[in-house]
Amino acid sequence: MWWVYNMSAMTEAFTESFIDQAYQGYTVDDHESWRLLYGRMQPEWQKFANVHFLKGISSLALPPDRIPRLEDVNRFLSPLTGFQAKGVDGYVPAFFFFDCLRQRTFPTTVNIRPADRLDYLPEPDIFHDIAGHVPMHTDPAFAEALVRFGDCAHTAADISKSRPEALPNIIRAMARFFWFTVEFGLMRSDNGLKVYGSGLLSSHGEIEHAILSPDVQRYQIQLGWVINQSFEINHYQPLLFIVDSFDHLFDLVSQLEHWMKEGKLNNVAPGEPEVNEQDLRSFLEAA
Repeated sequence: MWWVYNMSAMTEAFTESFIDQAYQGYTVDDHESWRLLYGRMQPEWQKFANVHFLKGISSLALPPDRIPRLEDVNRFLSPLTGFQAKGVDGYVPAFFFFDCLRQRTFPTTVNIRPADRLDYLPEPDIFHDIAGHVPMHTDPAFAEALVRFGDCAHTAADISKSRPEALPNIIRAMARFFWFTVEFGLMRSDNGLKVYGSGLLSSHGEIEHAILSPDVQRYQIQLGWVINQSFEINHYQPLLFIVDSFDHLFDLVSQLEHWMKEGKLNNVAPGEPEVNEQDLRSFLEAA
């Protein structure tokens, strides 16, 4: 049985799940992991990251030798776009995550990967979230696209009232779009293709692979393709999509919502990602 709550109660409940960073709990080894990760990414960012990211990471003044305090990150971030990073412990259900973006809040994992697992971690950590995602949140156009994506989540919740059977496909389509843009997107620039997806911006091996490898297929983004394209998370991505600008990305998010209302997301191709019960419940309880 699905338990139904009003939106204000749900938002209040999720707000209470934010956690303090507990900065004193980080060990010397934790800070060493950050130092190693940050140090080896800096030359890769200069070569392959988009100019908005480079400007953003400079604006945030992230320390290269220790894990940053979220309060310090927010002191630089919030005046630029109104976004702020807030600590969470573990998985955030899909609707709550997207609703946070709508409210210009980014749920941020506070743990960091161990030094012997720098190259691959299946779940996010603070390096992925703060060094990969948050510099992009300093850009006003990108920030507006994220907020717009949060609007889409509310539209999906509204649709679920009358078409609950369509919800798994809508969530799958939204997840695929987010994956191929915010997490693994490429962008055109005057200096060729550049990375803007956080999954690439936080990966020492994959950022170069995404731009230079002949094994990667790179195509101009097409919404109908992206929402029907499955993906796997346990290897370098063989297929990536290109946007022209963050205004282009914003328009694509608006088109995604329009298609959602028209029913074009009701029967997307099966496959990854699987939609779990917790994500489904998060949308149904928001309806």
